[in-house]
Amino acid sequence: MHEVSLIENVIKIVVAEMPKYNITRVETITLRIGEMSQVVPDALVFGFEVLSKGTALEGARLIIENVPTKGCCKGCGKEFVIGDLFDVCPECGETNIEIISGKELEIVEFEGSS
Repeated sequence: MHEVSLIENVIKIVVAEMPKYNITRVETITLRIGEMSQVVPDALVFGFEVLSKGTALEGARLIIENVPTKGCCKGCGKEFVIGDLFDVCPECGETNIEIISGKELEIVEFEGSS
């Protein structure tokens, strides 16, 4: 379950950033997670609840923004949501597709108080 190590890193990053903004207690953390990142959101939330106990993040709400997998046809330039990796361009039928979103795993923001 790689979600535990991912959320450990999120916690470390947020804790390290808190002093820069005079935050002593975190209330929300927003993450952007792409469909292709193979992260199970429920496992991430569970790991966060367990690992944040006893920290300035305990009780914070984890907000997860899911990012669909999108492609761009290298033939005609059409952008579209990819349903599976064998999809072809719905415009021209081309199979040469560049993945342009869906791999994200980012901390978007965190909010808290002093």
